Amino acid sequence: MKAIVYTQHGLPIDQPDALHLMDLPAPVPGPRDLLVQVHAVSVNPVDTKVRRGAAVTAPRVLGWDAAGVVTAVGADVTAFKPGDAVYYAGSLLRPGSYSELHLVDERIAGHKPATLDFADAAALPLTSLTAWELLFDRLKVPEGGGAGRSLLIVGASGGVGSILTQLASKLTGLTVIGTASREETRDWVRALGAHHVIDHGQPMAPQLAALGFNGVDIVISLTHTEQHYADIVESLAPQGQFALIDDPASLDAMPLKRKSISLHWELMFTRSMYETPDMARQREILDRVAQLVDDGVLKTTVGENFGAITAENLRRAHAVIESNKARGKIVLAGF
Repeated sequence: MKAIVYTQHGLPIDQPDALHLMDLPAPVPGPRDLLVQVHAVSVNPVDTKVRRGAAVTAPRVLGWDAAGVVTAVGADVTAFKPGDAVYYAGSLLRPGSYSELHLVDERIAGHKPATLDFADAAALPLTSLTAWELLFDRLKVPEGGGAGRSLLIVGASGGVGSILTQLASKLTGLTVIGTASREETRDWVRALGAHHVIDHGQPMAPQLAALGFNGVDIVISLTHTEQHYADIVESLAPQGQFALIDDPASLDAMPLKRKSISLHWELMFTRSMYETPDMARQREILDRVAQLVDDGVLKTTVGENFGAITAENLRRAHAVIESNKARGKIVLAGF
């Protein structure tokens, strides 16, 4: 089968060997696996981080978001059958989705939204799982709840921010404030449902005060947390909640103590890496997101479609992600 791999970590993305085509053996499903013919993928920051930083001794296939059709199932699979259209974000511990055929545990795959094509569906799994787990599992905001409380999303125009803004504005009573640094991305965040948009390129606390917020109840930081940390602490109300997903070089929790701020860290891959007892929660979330999409409550977060799944197009996509200028998700479809 065709697969896009890297064989040496850390190469600049403009070098052809940073990602290149190989022919690999087709995988064989284990007891709880689905064998999926991949129709579309999307690219996430984790793809670029692994390519740059994870050394390899054999070719490694990157990519976690995928949408495709089940071609075979393992002996213990109960929720899917061959011919089912699925979408999922996979596991960090297994080969990725930049390949014609891919294995995924049935507990972390969902039924593809019926109203979306494969490319539009591939934009959603990793970011939807991350956003849903942040809002409802980590921060414990109840669906339909949160009225009178405020949420600041730092980096609201990216992949996770684009779905998180929708979830918070559509499924809760929170007042949603998104940050974006360019007019194009500010318009994008408003269109996704944010009640207010501010510029994270400028001090945020004064902008919030000008809107009448002398302290927000929740801050979710999706990018450059280390750069914004002091401003975030200043912007939070006493007894507020702070959540993040990125990887600051260090994070000193002591500034949170004075305001009794709670700290929450989200990694969407935790359930699959540890095969936690609630691992199938991710299938539930993806099926719920699919229903919300089909009901017209949520929409896909595709920013750009880069065409076929080729090494050249994936290198282009990685370059955009590394520039920190992506709006929404970059998708690719077809081998």
